[in-house]
Amino acid sequence: MKPRPDILVILSDQQRADSLGCYGQPMPVSPVFDRLAAEGVRYERAFTVQPVCGPARACLQTGLYATRTGNYRNDVPLPADVPTLPKLLSAVGYRSAYFGKWHLASRSPGEIYHDRPVPKERRGGYDDWLAADALEISSHGLGGHVFDGDGRQVDFSGHRIDFLADRVLAYMDARDPGQPSLVFVSFLEPHQQNDTRRCEPPPDLSGRFGGGGMPGDLEALPGNQGGMYGDYLACCAGIDRACGRILDRLRETGRLENTLVVYTSDHGCHFQTRNRHLPGGAGCYKRSCHEASIRIPLILRGPGFRGGRTASAPATLLDLLPTLLRAAGAEDALSAGYRLDGRPLQDLPEAPETHRDVFVQISEVQAARAIRRGPYTYCVRGYGVDGGRESRSDAYTEDYLYDRTDDPHELRNRVADPALADLRADLRQRLLEKIRDVEGQSPRILPADPLDPRRAP
Repeated sequence: MKPRPDILVILSDQQRADSLGCYGQPMPVSPVFDRLAAEGVRYERAFTVQPVCGPARACLQTGLYATRTGNYRNDVPLPADVPTLPKLLSAVGYRSAYFGKWHLASRSPGEIYHDRPVPKERRGGYDDWLAADALEISSHGLGGHVFDGDGRQVDFSGHRIDFLADRVLAYMDARDPGQPSLVFVSFLEPHQQNDTRRCEPPPDLSGRFGGGGMPGDLEALPGNQGGMYGDYLACCAGIDRACGRILDRLRETGRLENTLVVYTSDHGCHFQTRNRHLPGGAGCYKRSCHEASIRIPLILRGPGFRGGRTASAPATLLDLLPTLLRAAGAEDALSAGYRLDGRPLQDLPEAPETHRDVFVQISEVQAARAIRRGPYTYCVRGYGVDGGRESRSDAYTEDYLYDRTDDPHELRNRVADPALADLRADLRQRLLEKIRDVEGQSPRILPADPLDPRRAP
């Protein structure tokens, strides 16, 4: 019997897919991850199903939509009784460790652990721990602290990316070589530092990527990308470099070939270009249906995922938990009849799959629902609903319809275009079916008003 593979999950925060060379980035930002893609499987159409930090992370850890766990917004703790990735893997002998940003412990208002030790019962079942619930609050790019498994504060003064990579390396060197491991490292970068409102890359990388062209949506739309995009890419390069050290150590110790490496992000970033007419959304970077917000990098390399292949069928964060259970031989750890919302990527055809629709729930600055089907994205919004207080709406209004066939950067909102009435009706019905299946609700969807000023990109 083959030994169970070690699993290494690397999660960035707010990273667009097109920040990596293997997804079209022209500057040398990601040589390590480009090599990982050349050796493994790169998912060309990978998506988050909730473009907000905490909810996306809950989806990844549980394999369930955010409304099914209650984590529909930030600062909702992960339910203690929900099966999670480390709990399920522990049933077949894995030891698990978590490093970096968690964002699944606090409850607002009242129980905030942003800069306090996360109680053991709110760590999702991870055995070993070096993390902060909100790394952007407990630290800056150069200096800050996290907390260990005993709740002790661990200070650092170098760059945050390199500090976490150092600790991951030390942990992997000390782990029991006879026990399979799950190591999950969650970087804050390239997410901006909230209090300084800028990205904070390693100093030697700052300024290195400021001269390149921006993606089409950022070239066309006003936002804050002009003063931020270069440092954003420098943060991505910092993660790439640090992860290169981790992968090199695995090669040197002979463990890489039996390690399943996953690289992805919780959501993308539109650099405030999509905030027009969005109540309370002036500072938002991701809470929208647009490709900039929902499309993410996803690369797997290791047992079952080799050969430098590109998979073009849609994949989502929900697929990672069932994929890793399959890889670890841990599918029986789930109770009979327990329903996951994703499916193993081992079962996903790598050719385009016309009928796999991606259902997206959007919260906080709005309560919205979207469906992405082939070249089309259709989105509805619950007007008058506070997306930070309510997880859903009884009535939605059509908000966006894009056809990327001739509008790849989603610059023409055609939700009120009479020429697309039949397409809109079909997507409306499909979205309603998704809402009924996932949420158990049957809301109304009202037609867009063609004179509404919200009919803007």
